[in-house]
Amino acid sequence: MMGIDGTWRRECKMEDISETGAKLTVEGSVEGLHLKEFFLLLSSTGLAYRRCELSWVNGDQIGVTFLRPGADKRKKGGKRAPQNADA
Repeated sequence: MMGIDGTWRRECKMEDISETGAKLTVEGSVEGLHLKEFFLLLSSTGLAYRRCELSWVNGDQIGVTFLRPGADKRKKGGKRAPQNADA
C-alpha cells in the first residue's frame, strides 16, 4: 500500500479479492495514515496497481473498493422516477 502523495507505505497481505475490491491485512499501524484514497501496488516495480478507497477497518484488516480510472463517484445521467403532477 502507498499513499496517493507517496509519503507513506505499508506492507500488506491480500486475503480476498473481487473485481470491485479486496480485503487486506496490514502490517504495522494504519493510525494517522490518510487512508481515504491510496494505491495498492500489485508488483514490485509499481507498474501494476489499483487506486483504492477505504471501505472499512477491523483491527489490522481493511476493506477497499477499487476506483476505476476516470470514473466519477457521483452517479450521472440516471433516470428520475416520473413525478405525479397531481401530488
